[in-house]
Amino acid sequence: MNWEQLLSLKRSGDTNKRLRKEQDETRVGFEVDYDRIIFSTEFRSLQDKTQVIPLSQTDFVHTRLTHSLEVSVVGRSLGRKVGKKLLEKYPHLKEVHGYQVNDFGAIVAAAALAHDIGNPPFGHSGEKAIGEFFKTGGGSKYKNQLTDKEYQDLCDFEGNANGFKIITQKNLRLSYATLGAFMKYPKESLPKKPSSHIADKKYGFFQSEKDLFNNVAKDLGLLQRSKSNISYSRHPLTFLVEAADDICYTIIDFEDGINLGLIEEEFALEYLSKIIRNTIIPKNYYNLSSKQERIGYLRALAIGTLIDESVDIFMTNEEAILNGTFDCALLDKSKYEAQIKDIIKISIDKIYQSEEVIDKEIAGYQIINKLLGVYTNAVNNSFEGKASNYDVLILERLPKTIDFNNESLYNRLLAVCHYVSLLSDSKAILNFKTIEGVTF
Repeated sequence: MNWEQLLSLKRSGDTNKRLRKEQDETRVGFEVDYDRIIFSTEFRSLQDKTQVIPLSQTDFVHTRLTHSLEVSVVGRSLGRKVGKKLLEKYPHLKEVHGYQVNDFGAIVAAAALAHDIGNPPFGHSGEKAIGEFFKTGGGSKYKNQLTDKEYQDLCDFEGNANGFKIITQKNLRLSYATLGAFMKYPKESLPKKPSSHIADKKYGFFQSEKDLFNNVAKDLGLLQRSKSNISYSRHPLTFLVEAADDICYTIIDFEDGINLGLIEEEFALEYLSKIIRNTIIPKNYYNLSSKQERIGYLRALAIGTLIDESVDIFMTNEEAILNGTFDCALLDKSKYEAQIKDIIKISIDKIYQSEEVIDKEIAGYQIINKLLGVYTNAVNNSFEGKASNYDVLILERLPKTIDFNNESLYNRLLAVCHYVSLLSDSKAILNFKTIEGVTF
């Protein structure tokens, strides 16, 4: 892979190549990507989607929206720091093509901003609930009418693939560089985990976006990893998007748990101090009067340390990343890997498996299962000309912007899943209550 091709400003529908040196410096195309994402309705709905504590009313807790904004800020710093080093290593990118340090930051920031845009309500349990509906629930009856890959898309409903579906909509038209950086798992749903390579951990697009995915990958010059199935090496900047997410959820979820009283403050000093031992000033820490301020101080230093280390790891392995042989996340190479694993283990034990979280996830399973059952029945009954009065009423409440009447059963089922995935936590609950006859 080469950087000039990877930094493509092309957008879907373009007939001519967009040259970096011809861009308006007051608003470069990569910055336009960020703006289009942040003004999209799908991004705004993240303000009412679960991050750590589902449906929490506590001020301290992050939603998917605040998490995504923070990941984009960290991603921008990572991109700019790496961009500076890359332009020093490959001066022709600036001298001949006009690329600037901030371009790298803008691409990573935009992709990071959108990294959770495809996640359904109720966090990762929402993804699992959709998959369970098709594996063992009411949706299993469709298995024999679908191809293996179509059925796998539904059984392993993936927020990353759904995100790619969202950000490739005609009204967004993001640059191929941003789309490439977003594609965390550049493969289709089957074969499942064919290797231990980080790019094979999950899948990144539905069969409905297969052709578009191929076009983007080929235009960017991503390396093809399989001759029999669609599978590519990652866009190098994807590693920075992933690192930004890993840094934020590791450190900030931990911070949320402490502020909520689920984790003792002493754990923060014990585990984070091992990461920031070279930058912490004990006097500054102990002079802070509130727990929230003290934890915020530790969090800021920890994020800064991990940003700098991620940049060093990326540049050390840049050639392996370009040739597709770097096979793990950047933080897997961190000298603080043991501390990071300890922090994540504490978060799992104290936060993700807390009674409040589990209770809300159980409720989320029931809500999503009910919505999928009612909507798929109504959509398919209507397509087959067998809609009941109840089905007609249900269809009236579905958005006209999504094609629920497609000739393909797969596309109809995926449309329902896509619609449910776009619901905020509160909207999903409201729809569930309406279906259950609870209107007040």
